[in-house]
Amino acid sequence: MLFNFREKLNSRKFLVTVEVSPPKGTRFSAPLEDAYQLKGVADALNVTDNQCSIMHMSSLAFSKLLLDQGHEPIMQLTCRDRNRIGLQSDLLGAYALGIRNICLMTGDHPICGDHPGSKPVYDLDSVQLIELVRKLDSDTDFAGKRLDGGTSFCAGAVSGIDPKNIMQLIKLEKKVRSGADFIQTQAVYDASIFEEFMEAVNHLEVPVIAGLIPLKSLSMAEYMNKNISGIHVPDEIMLRMKDASSPIEEGLSIASDTIKELTKLSRGVHIMPIGSQKNTSRLLSMAGILEKRT
Repeated sequence: MLFNFREKLNSRKFLVTVEVSPPKGTRFSAPLEDAYQLKGVADALNVTDNQCSIMHMSSLAFSKLLLDQGHEPIMQLTCRDRNRIGLQSDLLGAYALGIRNICLMTGDHPICGDHPGSKPVYDLDSVQLIELVRKLDSDTDFAGKRLDGGTSFCAGAVSGIDPKNIMQLIKLEKKVRSGADFIQTQAVYDASIFEEFMEAVNHLEVPVIAGLIPLKSLSMAEYMNKNISGIHVPDEIMLRMKDASSPIEEGLSIASDTIKELTKLSRGVHIMPIGSQKNTSRLLSMAGILEKRT
């Protein structure tokens, strides 16, 4: 039986979403070939929107290219680069082109990226952007004016996983109350912390897909702990990476162990590889997920 992503969310299937990036340029054959490795592996592909404030081809355009290749994209959309007019225009265009899944977020400040002199917009925040989408779904624009045809988006949002960050939990509740259909989280390295987070948000009754970034080196793990707010790589994992004869293989083993824990705690896993998808299928096989999908 064929499902679309919204139907899968409403099932009890353990979901797999994977992050892909549009090219930085107009040559898209290589990233499409990379995404081809995920056919039959991922339930949907998140298409980043100028991730880390680094300029790439638009998420809308690359989502359409993936759709034409038989993938189910989740188009990411940030508040950083567009005002409410531009956001609505892109959303209506995406819907007209057949894109039905979106993930809405604030977006990193431009000072973090490759155009640090760029002026951020932030006309709306991520909660207001969800509210905007639900207006479009009701055949009206954000100003309350009637549309000549509305939308019906499956709209996700993102969240950190620190169970002690009260403001983060309050904002997540606002996102769900505003109409988020699913949540994709920051990378998980400590399943016990994620379990506390899930206990804190269990009352929201929204599908939570846990984020995962496979480690490639000890320096990467150190960078995560030092620079990425809300991410905690435990000491035992740091030691495993330090002592590993093959850090990439050890990182995959750690990620596999984490996925096995997450199958008991979340509705799915969202894999965010750094670079290509060459190890994604193998990681899911190591975790015992791939065999259950065939």
